[in-house]
Amino acid sequence: MAKSLQPGVATRVLLALAASSFVASASAPAADWPQFRGPNRDGISAEKGLLRSWPAAGPKVVWSTPVGQGYAAAAIVDGKVYFNDYDETTSEYLIRCLSLADGKELWRFKEKRRIRPNHGITRTVPATDGKHVFSLDPKAVLHALDAATGAEVWRKNLVQDYGSKIPPWYNGQCPLLEKDRVVIAPVGTKALVVALDKATGNELWSTPNPEGWLLSHSSLMPATFGGVKQYMFSVLQGTVGVAAADGKQLWHFPFKFNLSVSPSPLAVDAERVYVTGAYDAGGAMFRVKKAGGGFTTEPVFVHAPEEWNSEVQTPILFDNHMFAVGKKKRGLFTCVDLDGKQVWDSAGKASFELGSFMLADGMFLILEGKTGMLRLLEASTTGYKELASAQVLDGHDVWGPLALSNGKLVIRDLKKMVCLDLKGK
Repeated sequence: MAKSLQPGVATRVLLALAASSFVASASAPAADWPQFRGPNRDGISAEKGLLRSWPAAGPKVVWSTPVGQGYAAAAIVDGKVYFNDYDETTSEYLIRCLSLADGKELWRFKEKRRIRPNHGITRTVPATDGKHVFSLDPKAVLHALDAATGAEVWRKNLVQDYGSKIPPWYNGQCPLLEKDRVVIAPVGTKALVVALDKATGNELWSTPNPEGWLLSHSSLMPATFGGVKQYMFSVLQGTVGVAAADGKQLWHFPFKFNLSVSPSPLAVDAERVYVTGAYDAGGAMFRVKKAGGGFTTEPVFVHAPEEWNSEVQTPILFDNHMFAVGKKKRGLFTCVDLDGKQVWDSAGKASFELGSFMLADGMFLILEGKTGMLRLLEASTTGYKELASAQVLDGHDVWGPLALSNGKLVIRDLKKMVCLDLKGK
């Protein structure tokens, strides 16, 4: 059971997430998947009409393309698939653009970079509005490209420009894209968070880093607390919120992450946030409250490491419950209520290791991290209800996030990226 630190403060009423109102791509067509975790960075697709059962061989494979080793997943806008890659034979960092319809490569940006394998090489998702593509590469260089041609428009080197230190296993942060800006967290000596003009790369504001925190692998998430638009993200010392208007640090919830933190903070409602991580970090729900001219945080409950955690993937919020691949026994897809109590898990049915997942059309699509098996589950708060499964990738380390656009699911393992037709048309 979760340990309650303040009995009675956790409400079961889920408020509408205000974050989606200011994510840049929130106004994009439902068919687009323009950045990490989709239009609203919540891991949820608005698409309907997906198949609820599959042939024995699985969904139709529309196309497949070889990729370099890593976990870098796709962003999809206007029928174009953008992703980061690396060619070990030529020692070139790549950003590739493919046609969603047939997998034909439309262009590739390439740059000589010596990047040795370090438990994979690439691991981030670019962000695109269809005009620009923003890619934060393994060694923390932010590239802004013309989406039509792949020509570089501007760049920021986080190490040189902001005093960042490349984290263990390379950069894992995915840029946050909004209507007028791209936002990243250098967590360097010169800046904690920066907002940059999309077209020019000019700095709109920066947040100081007086504590000297170091960059880890978590990505920025949008939220609105106390009527104030904010960006939140996690460092090893806890989770921070900064004002979207001017970058002012508004609050810090102390929480001890160990070695690294990969999952991003989950905005549960207009006050509550859930954070979790690997290496025996466990998890915590806390409340962000506006108080006078500032903000305070207070814990609601904590999860001990043996209770529940998500090591790599950020949980998904559905029907007043959180879903993730977690627990001390690695790999169980688990449903937890907003008081922190486990409702069900996949024990005895399936184990997903560190595999990724998404929610679409009332169903969870979940990849087994070791095998590449794709499972389709009914989105349910009462139990594990599998609808279909198919061996779609070879494994192992199938950890890259899923991307869905116009019924086409784009996924990858360490050797190839495939596109599956989930509508059967």
